[in-house]
Amino acid sequence: MSRAASRVRLGEHLLARGLIDRDQLEIALAEQAHTGQPLGALLVQLGFVADTLIRDVLAERLGVAAVALGNCHADPAALAVLPEAQARHWRVFPLHYQPASRCLQLAMTQPTDLPLCDQILQHSHGQIARLDPRLACEADILQAIDRHYGHPVSLDAILQEIRQGPVAAPLHPGLADSQPVIRLIDAVLTDAVLKSASDIHFEPEARFVRIRYRIDGVLHQVRCLHKDYWPAMLVRLKVISGLNIAEQRAPQDGRVSLTLSGRAVDFRVSSLPTSHGENLVMRLLDRSRGLLPLAQLVPASQLAAVQRLLARPEGMVLVTGPTGAGKTTTLYAMLNQLNDSAVNIMTLEDPVEYPMPRVRQTSINETVKLDFADGIRSLMRQDPDVILVGEIRDHDTAAMAFRAAMTGHRVLSTLHTHSALAAIPRLLDLGVLPDVMAGNIVGVIGQRLVRRLCPHCRQPQAPDAAARRLLGLGHANHGAVIYQPGGCALCDGVGYRGRQAIMEVQRIDAELDALLGQRASLTELRRCASHKGFQPLAEAAIGLVLSGQTALEEVLRVVDLTDRM
Repeated sequence: MSRAASRVRLGEHLLARGLIDRDQLEIALAEQAHTGQPLGALLVQLGFVADTLIRDVLAERLGVAAVALGNCHADPAALAVLPEAQARHWRVFPLHYQPASRCLQLAMTQPTDLPLCDQILQHSHGQIARLDPRLACEADILQAIDRHYGHPVSLDAILQEIRQGPVAAPLHPGLADSQPVIRLIDAVLTDAVLKSASDIHFEPEARFVRIRYRIDGVLHQVRCLHKDYWPAMLVRLKVISGLNIAEQRAPQDGRVSLTLSGRAVDFRVSSLPTSHGENLVMRLLDRSRGLLPLAQLVPASQLAAVQRLLARPEGMVLVTGPTGAGKTTTLYAMLNQLNDSAVNIMTLEDPVEYPMPRVRQTSINETVKLDFADGIRSLMRQDPDVILVGEIRDHDTAAMAFRAAMTGHRVLSTLHTHSALAAIPRLLDLGVLPDVMAGNIVGVIGQRLVRRLCPHCRQPQAPDAAARRLLGLGHANHGAVIYQPGGCALCDGVGYRGRQAIMEVQRIDAELDALLGQRASLTELRRCASHKGFQPLAEAAIGLVLSGQTALEEVLRVVDLTDRM
């Protein structure tokens, strides 16, 4: 069987199972003729299928087991028999080693590559007698190598190399072209990606530059370097981000796409002059993570209510909350659910964060004077079924968004408000008439993000009097237990791992519509919603604390528990 024939048969197999269509296969084959890349990799790059799906299909066809490396626990003995350098070179990861039989279970991208298997056996110097290959995605393998072998690059080693180099301190911008500084920046960016940071802050002070990561919504200082390092680092960051290295007095914005540890990561870069030099912040958008399904993002108690909002064929759904509350992630999850070949979805974003197949995504562009209001006007001429507006900021955008909702389109957007029902007075402030809102707002979602307690080190404790009062615990709950963050190796000593959305979902029904049309106050709207069983953010947050998913101090950081409607 030739290699080309095998690739075609993979495509035909996917086609027969209905996982791709004939046009998608032809496009991928045409790209393969130009690039020579494997068909499966091209189908993933083109957004036609997920890499995990290709992995499972290939495993089925090749008769080998597939393995997901995201939560695997490597065998120290397996790591010992296969050095890190060889694992990186061959794109393999050792899973388990049996000393008695000298059998190594190995995750590979090409488990049927016999020459590669022979090479691995020969280089083991007799430690490995037999291989038990498993199929895994290349990105998963590279991430597993970084996670289990340790960080591939030592920042301390690079800094020492710079100090001992031929260029004397203070470091000047010309050093940005030298290899150590390039590797220093690569190491910092890779470290941030491996720690799942959402932002990197480079903050110059009078005598040093501080490096901080935002992880799970909270900033953590990871490094302080002497100020002499900053000019060279700044030039390197500006060069890769497409910023003007000669401009130091005006703010600049740029972006760069890099592949780090096998993961495709987009960085949005912003520089700002400060009293101690240019401050630079990088926002990380890890495309390899993919989009979360709505069922994983929305709390189970509110999933049905959100699904009901999306089932409406027209009208506006608003997601509210402060910056960093996960509003855009929720909107993308909604679009992902609505995304179908029978639906035309178009977006206006500032900027486009995650590319989605079949979705026509447009970035707001100040250079050509394309704003949200003009963009909505143009989108409505493109025969859309669903329109996403990144944010409603002003009267013109609000007016055009409601015009789209009134003419039979589904419109999804965000507002910066403190609660779901506070979206109503905010829209009034923007000049939207109550008569226009009535009948056209399908529902409003208020959202926050709280960190999850690490399940391995969380510590139980009895709530004190103040905590019981905040949580609304009475005498009947005298045995209640809440949890506090601990600190272990699995959570890097922080006590938290990952984040959880808390939501309040308010469907705007006929009664609330009537109140809108009568210009009812926010107090009246809240009273009506309360009678209909509306659960505010505070109540949802208390539920997470009592169930042990997060700590009371974490909830108080993002939600006012004294505001219970």
